Amino acid sequence: MPDIKTLLLTGGEIHDWKACGYEIEHILRVCGDFDVTRVEDDLKILESRDLDSFDLIVLYWTRGVLTDGQKNGLLNWISGGKGFAGIHSAAASFRECPEFRCMLGGFFVTHPKPRRYQVSVVDPEHPITRDMLEFFVTDEMYITDYDPRVSVLASSLWKGEKVPVVWTKSWGDGRVYYLALGHDVEACRDENFETLLVCGSLWAAG
Repeated sequence: MPDIKTLLLTGGEIHDWKACGYEIEHILRVCGDFDVTRVEDDLKILESRDLDSFDLIVLYWTRGVLTDGQKNGLLNWISGGKGFAGIHSAAASFRECPEFRCMLGGFFVTHPKPRRYQVSVVDPEHPITRDMLEFFVTDEMYITDYDPRVSVLASSLWKGEKVPVVWTKSWGDGRVYYLALGHDVEACRDENFETLLVCGSLWAAG
């Protein structure tokens, strides 16, 4: 039986969060380690006692606003030893909440049009990226302003500068994972996205 109680939160603006949420849920369920509950376009659970029953939150959201109760519920839940995996537009979410941006480790600045580009694995020894090599994706490259203290596991080049694609960090006793890939359904069906989603979620869940 799957033993990682996972809350998949999808919603917001711009991105096709319904279709991408379906793909993400499918990937996690096929893995066999995740017991997934998907909540669509509703953040109220972040201030509910029901949150304590989960081990991991996977967030596919764009923009939006957190109430103080939702912010405190989420951040205290993570810092208490839980796992958080932010996917793609998570870095463009809740921009008016500096505490969320601090927890995640960075935030969206801009992006070029979706295109094919190369991702280089910086740390092939980490459990998330172990044995992965350079690969190409067709996706929307997120350029982020990020905390230099995050642990960057994979990166790409934008105007000659390295930009992170995968990073990890801690938040209190919790684990935080960010994956910049996953702009649309086709991007979510890429085998490297699937690997990074599963391995990153397993790492975040401890």
